[in-house]
Amino acid sequence: MSAIYILWLRELKRYVRSKAQIIASLGQPVMYLLALGFGLGPVFQKAGNGSYLQFVAPGVISMTILFSSVFSGIAMLWDRQFGFLKETLVAPVPRIEIMLGRTLGGATVAVIQGCLILVVCLIAGFRPAHLSSLPLAFLFMALIALVFAALGTAFGSIIQDMQGFQLIMNFMVMPIFFLSGALFPLTNLPKVLAVITRLDPLTYGVDALRGALIGASHFSLLWNLSLLSVIAVAFLSLGAYFFSRIQL
Repeated sequence: MSAIYILWLRELKRYVRSKAQIIASLGQPVMYLLALGFGLGPVFQKAGNGSYLQFVAPGVISMTILFSSVFSGIAMLWDRQFGFLKETLVAPVPRIEIMLGRTLGGATVAVIQGCLILVVCLIAGFRPAHLSSLPLAFLFMALIALVFAALGTAFGSIIQDMQGFQLIMNFMVMPIFFLSGALFPLTNLPKVLAVITRLDPLTYGVDALRGALIGASHFSLLWNLSLLSVIAVAFLSLGAYFFSRIQL
């Protein structure tokens, strides 16, 4: 049996067994959805931009995928601490397969959590423009998860302790989320902020998901798809490089 499949399945089993993690993963996105979706709804509507719940729901889904996929790299630190990573690396299996298995597992878990938040959004009143666009939305969710799971694997390969990982992730993940346009439109931004948002990989994921779900994207869906695919390949290559250099 392929090492990629075994490690992918292991990540899924770890997630399913952790019922507390499943419940906790819903807390922050639901808070953002309710507090912002309904709290800022009247202001957004008075500005002539329609329903803020419709606008922010794809951003909240992307946030869930971002946090889950990046922090999947923490699992590598636990495995390093308890010796499982060493047992895995000494096995007669190419490290690229180990890295891909772990990354795909983390990305799959992130997509599952994104789907759970999508269900919550539907309960809260969010309505996709076309049900036929849901498969395309799932494709973009998978690309977002793959991009940031690979990034989490890269950082998990470099950092030796949990404190260092959390420090770097907090200084990276929160800016990546807040500067992605998940909570605000990308039109009519100041020039500096407009440049920064275009350097943020999540910007294209949020925009693509928003375009697929409600038909309101700032960039073309083809551009978002192409760019996310290129970034995914680049981050997977980066993760594979750092993972191959792990010293135990």
